[in-house]
Amino acid sequence: MAELHDLTALEQAARIRSGELSPVELTEHYLARIDRLDDTLGAFVTRTPELARKQAAEAESEAAAARREGRALPPLHGVPVPVKDLNHVAGVRCTMGSAALADHVPETDDHVADALRRAGTILLGKTNTPEFGLPCYTENALAPPARNPWDLDRSAGGSSGGAAAAVAGGLAPVAHASDGGGSIRIPASLCGLYGIKPSRGRVSSGPVLHDVTGLSTSGPLARTVADAATLLDAMAGPRPGDPYAAPALPPGETFADQAGRDPGRLRIAVLTQAPLPGMELHPDCRTAATEAAALLGELGHHTEELSLPVDDTMLHAFTRVWAVMAANRPVPPGGEELLMPLTRHLRARGQEVSGAAFAGSLHTFRTLAQTIADVLMPPGTGYDVILSPTVAAPPPPVGGLRNDADPRAEFAGIGRFTPFAAFYNATGQPAVSVPLHWNAQGLPIGVMLGGRYGDEATLIALSAQLEAARPWAHRKPPAW
Repeated sequence: MAELHDLTALEQAARIRSGELSPVELTEHYLARIDRLDDTLGAFVTRTPELARKQAAEAESEAAAARREGRALPPLHGVPVPVKDLNHVAGVRCTMGSAALADHVPETDDHVADALRRAGTILLGKTNTPEFGLPCYTENALAPPARNPWDLDRSAGGSSGGAAAAVAGGLAPVAHASDGGGSIRIPASLCGLYGIKPSRGRVSSGPVLHDVTGLSTSGPLARTVADAATLLDAMAGPRPGDPYAAPALPPGETFADQAGRDPGRLRIAVLTQAPLPGMELHPDCRTAATEAAALLGELGHHTEELSLPVDDTMLHAFTRVWAVMAANRPVPPGGEELLMPLTRHLRARGQEVSGAAFAGSLHTFRTLAQTIADVLMPPGTGYDVILSPTVAAPPPPVGGLRNDADPRAEFAGIGRFTPFAAFYNATGQPAVSVPLHWNAQGLPIGVMLGGRYGDEATLIALSAQLEAARPWAHRKPPAW
């Protein structure tokens, strides 16, 4: 017999609207699973059961009133949605994965947290993240590591590893996540989930934690395309003070609508060699991309191999900007000695970057984005989508990407593991990770689809077509 966590987020929301399911009952179900499983999975840094119960009771009252009055409710009303611990929720501890901020309690919501609150979602807690979201694993000095529900000895990825562990482990139906260099798509790939990195400016990063580089954005992690698209609808929208704003959908349309739309026949580039020196692709990841390309061809799309010139200019630009971002993270007096070795290394590098070098690196991003728009993906004549592996290897062991003794070597290893992801953060384009492949060891291997700036709609429609052709939501990890 199916349990509540077997239902999709949209199925849960539909039962709440009809009165068949209470938000209180649903919340208690997830809180019980968190109590039972999270010490093993490491999905949460901070749990908020009292707040969740209060919000669930309020959501139940509102749902009952809406039924009486014949009013519509937001699509995810009453559904639990945890928030990644890099984002502020007023009155809830926000550590950013750092022991230096273990007691930090913000007074205001980030815009994305406010949007989720207005959407009627329930906060189960703050999900685990590495310190300041800097590496692509989720291990810090505050909480147990985020473990992969498919194999508990392996990493859930990062930096949204806690969010991925929560959704893949059945501790939440969907989750808020964020992505500055692949941090939604990497854990989606490792944990067999669907994740969307939206276009730059699609989701506000304000009012406190604006990313002036434009690399990072909030986005959804989910088990199904429709769930993720609906959560993106709840998060999306410009706010006053935002430095960027992505093109809006046509009036009356939603991202959820796109999950039921025929994408049409698309021209898709297949990229299996990242344009970085020394990059090696594991055979499992190559197989995942090759099989995805074959499936796209069977669905009527035109696919062709794409080769890009090997060049490390982009790698050096990203490293400089990433280091400056690390150096700019707020650390209270006396907190530096509590930081992880990688964080200290990156902060030191960031303090050495001149203003001219930082500006030049940002200009490199803009030049790349303009080249992609004008040469590789112009509407009507260029590629509509780029297919690639999401990461370069299967899920690594917990601790397998860390090297506290040599953080410079660790950062280089992280780059080799994620050679495709940061491209889309630099350009601002949307990208998704789709869970189409499992290897011989039963581990998920995702593939990535990148689209034109502002065109999440095509990626969502194409992802839903792939999901219908090769469903994945029925696959449950051992930790389920």
